[in-house]
Amino acid sequence: MTETTTPPDTPLPTTSVSHTPGEIWRRVRGLLLAALLLTAAGITFAAFHSGGGHGRLDPRSPDPDGSRAVAELLKDRGVTVDVVTTLDEATGAAGPDTTLLVAAPNALTAYQQNTLLNATQGSSGRTVLVAPGRLSVEVLAPGVRAMSRGPVDPLAPGCALPAARSAGTADMGGFRYHTDMDGAVTCYLADGLPTFLTLPGLDSGDTVLLGSPHLLLNDHLDRQGNASLALQTLGSRPHLVWYLPSPTDPSATEDPGDGAGDSGSDDGTAAEDESAFVDLIPSGWLWGTLQLAFAALLAAIWRSRRLGPLVTERLPVIIRASESTEGRARLYRKADARDRAAATLRSAARNRIAPLVGVSSRDAQAPDVLLPAVSTHLGTSDSDAGALLFGPVPSDDAALVLLTDQLDALEREVRTS
Repeated sequence: MTETTTPPDTPLPTTSVSHTPGEIWRRVRGLLLAALLLTAAGITFAAFHSGGGHGRLDPRSPDPDGSRAVAELLKDRGVTVDVVTTLDEATGAAGPDTTLLVAAPNALTAYQQNTLLNATQGSSGRTVLVAPGRLSVEVLAPGVRAMSRGPVDPLAPGCALPAARSAGTADMGGFRYHTDMDGAVTCYLADGLPTFLTLPGLDSGDTVLLGSPHLLLNDHLDRQGNASLALQTLGSRPHLVWYLPSPTDPSATEDPGDGAGDSGSDDGTAAEDESAFVDLIPSGWLWGTLQLAFAALLAAIWRSRRLGPLVTERLPVIIRASESTEGRARLYRKADARDRAAATLRSAARNRIAPLVGVSSRDAQAPDVLLPAVSTHLGTSDSDAGALLFGPVPSDDAALVLLTDQLDALEREVRTS
């Protein structure tokens, strides 16, 4: 092997793959601009929506899933509306002239449910439970069972309750309830079970169960008889206390003790826990998470389409083809791989001979096609060419060298004939 020298004035090829500051800036400026725009949009959105609560069923929220519309209508009718977020505030406000609305009864712990029940049972006011599930209804409304949740549809009253008959058809559904309690009024039946249930209490007090919160939402209040039913249900007393359970309420960490509130477990536990968790998340956070996921997807698609064409780089060392061939031959010899070497030599010879005898490259490795063509071209038998092109593995290095010479001779003979 001969050693080549590089002239002194020839620049050495660089092996550095580091990016220059300009290249780095061109790569990241698009991402920085997108991050800046997203940050500005988030600040602007927060500035325009910084006032008031924006949770689901929040009477201060003008969002589609808020309840500000019904709260304002109640105020116009002379009903005072107070929003509370702790159990102590809710139980302290219970009284004969008060309607206590529990917006998320499924989010209450066993201790909170039992404490709330004890406070409301001793008053002659009204308690409205919005979509209580299987576990919460067993504690907050003893004698009632919550069945599976159904769709929300326009339903007819189907009962003699004055408020329901006056409102007419309303968007009801969701949880369906079953009770054998005397004096219970069942309205808005779905599959034969009520989705609006009124239970008698002490004196003139009562408890109302709504299977779905739809009629209280801003986006649904103007449909069917929703507004009428909501106003009559929540406006029967001069004072409305709107209880929005909060996870920061100290009572949420109280020990129920002695199994209080242990109502067992059923298939609906996981679904109720999930529903309660979602109810406590403001709608803005849900939309924000969805927008961030969509932005991440767009960024991934954008980056995958900007990989660019392949870039060729100069090798730091130029290796001759002969040197590469000799290096591979030494590896074969070191591994005593005469079978691999012979197979490589024969395959290369077949590929070169095939077009010379009129055989396509696809059939160059097929003995039944190549050998008859070679024999016809040379005027010899198939066995002579077959032993060279498809024969056994050489037994030693000398046989391998001899095979190489014979393949070269066969190729020269084909070319010259």
